[in-house]
Amino acid sequence: MGVRRVAGRFGAVVGVVVVALAGSAPAALAGPGSASAGLTPAAMDRFVNGYLAETGLPGAVVAVTRGEKVVHTGGYGRTAGGTAMTGRTPVPVASLSKSMTALAVMQLVEEGKVDLDRPVRGYLPEFTMADERAARITVRQLLDQTSGMADSAFPDLALPQAHTLKGAVARMRGARLAAEPGTRWNYHNPNYFVAARLVEVVTGEPFAERLRDHVFAPLRMTDSRSVDSTTDMPEDARGYVRAYGRVVERAHPRWFTAGGHGVVTTADDLARWLIAQNNGGVGADGRRVVSTRSVDVMHTPPEGENYAMGWSLGEESAGSGAKGAGKESLPLQHTGELLTHNAIQILLPDRKIGIAVVSNTGMISGDDSVGIADGLRDLAEGRAAEIREPFSMTADYVLAALTLLALGLGTLGTVRAPRWARRAAGRPLWRAGLRTLPYALPVACLVWLVDLVGLLMRREGTFSQVVYVWPALVVCVAAAALASAAVIASRGAHLTRAVLRGRRPAGDGHAESGDGTDTARGGPAPVVVDRGVGAGQ
Repeated sequence: MGVRRVAGRFGAVVGVVVVALAGSAPAALAGPGSASAGLTPAAMDRFVNGYLAETGLPGAVVAVTRGEKVVHTGGYGRTAGGTAMTGRTPVPVASLSKSMTALAVMQLVEEGKVDLDRPVRGYLPEFTMADERAARITVRQLLDQTSGMADSAFPDLALPQAHTLKGAVARMRGARLAAEPGTRWNYHNPNYFVAARLVEVVTGEPFAERLRDHVFAPLRMTDSRSVDSTTDMPEDARGYVRAYGRVVERAHPRWFTAGGHGVVTTADDLARWLIAQNNGGVGADGRRVVSTRSVDVMHTPPEGENYAMGWSLGEESAGSGAKGAGKESLPLQHTGELLTHNAIQILLPDRKIGIAVVSNTGMISGDDSVGIADGLRDLAEGRAAEIREPFSMTADYVLAALTLLALGLGTLGTVRAPRWARRAAGRPLWRAGLRTLPYALPVACLVWLVDLVGLLMRREGTFSQVVYVWPALVVCVAAAALASAAVIASRGAHLTRAVLRGRRPAGDGHAESGDGTDTARGGPAPVVVDRGVGAGQ
């Protein structure tokens, strides 16, 4: 099969991918999958239960607040260990932890122990890097992630993981910055490792104890704690990944988490956290943990950016009532992603509503928490809740079709390799190489898959982590690479034999070609004259 025909077929299927993904826009579903407008516990129960039934999500917890009141907390489905989820089920909230670390730092600012605009090294001399610019990084730049540190310069998750905050800071000594401090935003977990270590050194208390005693306890978040790694989380952060419309149970690899993504909490405690965030730092029982001014600082991004201190500006939605009202009325949110869980917290300032969701499916292939939170936001803003399936539930079937197509084309190309080689043997070898070159593209995609995914996600990782993130994509790319490698190998072997056969020395038993050419010698065959009776007469 010619390269143009192969490319044409793949192009057609890619077109199907685009149409399929573009056509997967959310729609309000009838029956148990939908809920009438209205932020009531019954409406939320109908919607979340419908979401689990429609998508096969194993389990999730939800917290919704309005003003100083808890509207609803609850658990749905089951954990990976088979336990029914409730409002008191401990769950990892991943990067939602950053806003809690930021609050711990702001408490020190209010106590006069830390200045946001002073260099970190003034409080934490052990924070050194192989870049003299690191000495200028301020505390504020750590929290709003404009320090200049980035995964591109220090690929945290692709490196051996630390065991303590002190060790997490120490292993950065050989790292360089990706940008001048204060000039560029880069999402980078080590920013918050350093911030948490700063809290330890300034207070003289272990970070987990400081968070427990000064953040969680005053807000009556009695079931919340900070852990150092995913192996310290319930069931070792065991959860699920999605593949081809199904969920597959997986154990989480060990990641260091303290400060950046190490909080384990419950839906009931998340509700108390949301109330304090929407109420200027005052908890549901009237106890203040931080000033209103500090909350405003944590919620306000630097000029020209969307990311603040563990919060980012969201988008207006139709019917939200915030159109053109300015940044102060835009939703605030932050997602949290592990390979086996994902979470989101949302504040709707104009309505004083808080929403938090944690699901036990992993990043990208799952992202169920975002889908559930969007539906709850629909209810909060007076719309019917829509079930928005994770995009991978559609994309995985398209990838499955591409996988089968790649294997089929690879088989066909391998079977036809002998005929291709016979034709190519009579042409310049560079032409044969040029015609085979496109088959190297899928192989290159597999080799550089981690880099490509990292580029799209702006995060560095490993191949095994990419398998967690999107199994169907890895299978598709691997199948295409295998099929292409088979075609390249088969063509190369048959072409080599064909070329060698054409150069074989003459020998007995070589037949003449039909045009009178000796196939062994490559020259004209000798003329044989019949000397029989009557010759020359």
